[in-house]
Amino acid sequence: MCVLVDLKSVSMALIARNIQHCYVEDILESKAPDTLEKIQQTALDEFLEKGFLGASLRQIVKHAGVTTGAFYGYFSSKEALFASIVEPHAAILMSKYVNAHISFSELPAEEQPEHMGVESGAYIHWMVEYVCQHREPVKLLFCGAEGTSYENFIHNMVELEVESTFRYMETLCRLGYSIPELSPSLCHIIASGMLGGLVEIVVHDIPQEQALRDVEQLREFYTAGWLKLMSP
Repeated sequence: MCVLVDLKSVSMALIARNIQHCYVEDILESKAPDTLEKIQQTALDEFLEKGFLGASLRQIVKHAGVTTGAFYGYFSSKEALFASIVEPHAAILMSKYVNAHISFSELPAEEQPEHMGVESGAYIHWMVEYVCQHREPVKLLFCGAEGTSYENFIHNMVELEVESTFRYMETLCRLGYSIPELSPSLCHIIASGMLGGLVEIVVHDIPQEQALRDVEQLREFYTAGWLKLMSP
């Protein structure tokens, strides 16, 4: 059974998360900016090479040229350091994603079928551009977060996609459409495939123009598949 989420509640949670992030940023900016940037850049390189679990805090401190005591003046732990790098991007990517779903769900029911894929398509186009402009920290978020609170980031996006899909199917049923029964597992597989395609952009360092073409064709592929599945 698929449990539907309250998108507005999710949005409020994201607002609270962003307020907390801004507070943390203010604290960090009050420190020496050069030292902070050196620690974060060194950590980014270490995390990208070894992932969060394999990264050595001792090596980060050594290569950043700071003492362990100085490090703890900026960050309370290795995970706090990791979060300082990926959280700005995680917050932006997820809040935009949630807002795209909210925009669609707030459309009048009778207008939703003709808007299918419009909001998500606009988000995906924006996401590709954002990912390409922030490749290293986003790659870390997508591929190097095992062992942190961010390790299920893509999975959480998939779950939101599945829940929104079932909400849309309920809307179609209320409008009188004949909708075949689709299992949550199938919807999860489809959503994972689509979002997994976006991850491939950073995994393989696909140039932005090529990535935009690839993802647009991928979206058309999945849209055609959904229309086929939704046909009575």
